[in-house]
Amino acid sequence: MKKLATVAVLAATATSTAYAGGIDRVGQKADIIYKPGTYGEVSFSSTMPSVSGNDLPLATPRGTFNSGASYDSVADDFNSFGFGFKHDISDRFSVAFTGQEDFGSDIAYGGDPRRTNLGGTSANANTYALALIGRFKLNENVSFHAGVRRDTADGTITLGGLAYGRVSGYEVRLSENVGYGYLIGGAYEIPEIAFRVAVTYNSKIRHDFATTETLNGRSIGASEATDVDTPQSVNIDLQTGIAEDTLLFGSIRWAEWSEFKIAPQRFEGLTGSGLVSLDDSTTFQVGLGRRFTEAFSASASIIYEDGGSDDLVSPLAPTNGLTAVTLGGAYRVGNAEISGGVRYNWLGDARPETGTPDTARADFSNNNAVSVGLKLGYYF
Repeated sequence: MKKLATVAVLAATATSTAYAGGIDRVGQKADIIYKPGTYGEVSFSSTMPSVSGNDLPLATPRGTFNSGASYDSVADDFNSFGFGFKHDISDRFSVAFTGQEDFGSDIAYGGDPRRTNLGGTSANANTYALALIGRFKLNENVSFHAGVRRDTADGTITLGGLAYGRVSGYEVRLSENVGYGYLIGGAYEIPEIAFRVAVTYNSKIRHDFATTETLNGRSIGASEATDVDTPQSVNIDLQTGIAEDTLLFGSIRWAEWSEFKIAPQRFEGLTGSGLVSLDDSTTFQVGLGRRFTEAFSASASIIYEDGGSDDLVSPLAPTNGLTAVTLGGAYRVGNAEISGGVRYNWLGDARPETGTPDTARADFSNNNAVSVGLKLGYYF
């Protein structure tokens, strides 16, 4: 049963990259620390979203204006690369080193900003986290883990369209910056039935970005550094054998996106507000893994994330919750392990908003995303 735990869930984790709350991409997984012995892996995943919508009528001093514009392919395809290495220093103490793109955004609205509500609005942001994790086994059942994260991030945001009024044409560039945070957690296991419940807390990470702000290509003055905190989060992962060669697994992830603020100095002075407003997210997953032979196993799971308190969202994240299904398989030959899978996401309907009070500017519905993933692992 213990061997089942190291193989069956692999198929589910191969497709972890996809849309989730805020700009979440991989969920800050730390499960490599539970691999037996010395182990290394590399992974690749690709997500292909289909996100489109239409302008809503816009109130202007001259009356209501309806552009009739539609936005296609607002969210660009994105790829993610990851790696991990884990080693047992002793019977009780082990360490792991990982790298993964934990957050990101690739959004671009087409259309003439002079004739559409949101045309010209875009966001491109990337973060890559390196984590060093240590685990101490108190006994066969109880263990604790902790570590440090090093996060590298940068981004560019552009606002365009009639809905932004006098700040249409605004752009901010946040130069690459490195921030540090920590993780801490523990687990309880019953190896005989492949049971494990693990909890991991990830701290927020503060970035102090050197900032360049322009309006229609012209500088609007020197800006102080922009402080941005990536969200703190809690991951709860559970698995247990429920029959011979069959594993039930699940997870809950909560992330505090409501504290994620981007408020460059000059923009805040012009508008009295920041660029991004997001809701906290809680994502649930439940699935089954099955080992069919000594070498081959497969899994299927369902993922659900509720939307915010309403369907008004930031134009820079034009979806609201999701439902997803994943299918995966894993095959082991000797010490080598290959796993892969596919995930289909039904993205929640949303209405991008601007202004104070929040006013819907477009309607996005019936959108989806497909993710595929591949992981290569080796036990040394």
